[in-house]
Amino acid sequence: MKYNPIQTYTWVPLTIQEEGENLINIVKAEGEFVTDSEGNTWIDSIASWWTMIFGHRHPALVAALKTQIEELDHIMLAGHIHPAAESLSKSLLELTNFDFHKVFYSDNGSNAVEIALKLAIQYYQNHPDLIPRSEFLVFSNSYHGDSIGAMNVSGKNYFNRIFSDLRFPTKEFPAPNCMNCPWGKVANSCSTECLDDLESEIKQKDYVGIVIEPLVFGANGMLFYDKKVLVKLRELATQTHTLLIFDEVFTGMGRLGEVFAYQKAETKPDLLVMAKGLTGGMLPLGATLVSEFIYKQFLSKDPYRAFFHAHTMTGNPLACSVGYASVKLLQETGLGQVKKLEETLQKRVEPFQKTLGKRIENVRVMGGIFAFEYKETIAEDEYLNPVGKQIREKMKEFRILLRPLGRTIYITPPYNIPEKSLDQIFLALEQTLLSFPESD
Repeated sequence: MKYNPIQTYTWVPLTIQEEGENLINIVKAEGEFVTDSEGNTWIDSIASWWTMIFGHRHPALVAALKTQIEELDHIMLAGHIHPAAESLSKSLLELTNFDFHKVFYSDNGSNAVEIALKLAIQYYQNHPDLIPRSEFLVFSNSYHGDSIGAMNVSGKNYFNRIFSDLRFPTKEFPAPNCMNCPWGKVANSCSTECLDDLESEIKQKDYVGIVIEPLVFGANGMLFYDKKVLVKLRELATQTHTLLIFDEVFTGMGRLGEVFAYQKAETKPDLLVMAKGLTGGMLPLGATLVSEFIYKQFLSKDPYRAFFHAHTMTGNPLACSVGYASVKLLQETGLGQVKKLEETLQKRVEPFQKTLGKRIENVRVMGGIFAFEYKETIAEDEYLNPVGKQIREKMKEFRILLRPLGRTIYITPPYNIPEKSLDQIFLALEQTLLSFPESD
């Protein structure tokens, strides 16, 4: 049976309710495959919004969930601790070589961002030698979530423009974009001119923090930029005692080839946010990693210096247990799989470009990301560009799940996806795009 959004009891997100889109009713999943209610098998080429980094229902994650449910389902973390939370926290801090000191749990990336913002603001409130601050520096092509705080530090765009009256003060700057540099620079000639205005601003006024997705702006077009941008931001943040906050909800857990993007960029933030692949996509869990110097400003018997923030399901044992198993998988096989996947994707760039010619541009690979833009002239803004939906619908004929970002097409498959399934994805992409007109 086929459904459209207005026929369901569920409000389906990011879906135009009366557009007449047919929903795929998924009932099973295994590895890179999902199966619908009619028995059709689909390849999940985007790992269900970048979460299923080891594929669906990985045996190690399923086993961890089964073991944990036999022992402890849930206990509120306020006033308590449990082995699953402690084991995961320790393993996460070990992944950073103890660049961070504490882990604060939540249940999704947006909430983890909110926690980082509140911690940053209260850090200045608590610090005896610093004046309180209230504004953040943000970037135009960033996306940090849909809750009010996370929305505020995202760029002003289609996701949040309706709620502009709810925004707290931020200063927004053009996002660095090394694929199409507004200053006409290339790697060898770049002196981070994209940060000149931000540098001038941060030296004139006190800000709480700089919030950025490291190396890749994900939901706003898979925009890649050079690590020297992050090095410069670290330098400016240190000079002005501004906190540097990295949103690694997408890039964390190995997506770019290292456990975290900050390690790939060799630039440490003061607060790090993660979610999505943390549990291999099996259960909702977010984490905010906190530097020791920040945590020390909350060490006090004064209750007004405590951080009064919690979620009902914070540190849920089931999620933490699966998260711990996910971390172990990443260490044992995951990072090696990402490196192999990156090599495989790189080899596909040249023949893919040759086949599709002028239909595509900016073909790029980083870690487990393969992305490009479809060239066309429809003047429609970013995510709402109709060509994305047209390509997505055409890919359904090949039983491939794809979710373009407007005219930006990308795949972010599970790290362990077999070559055979990659062949199917690329063949489907080629045949789909060859059915569209070539640009002049």
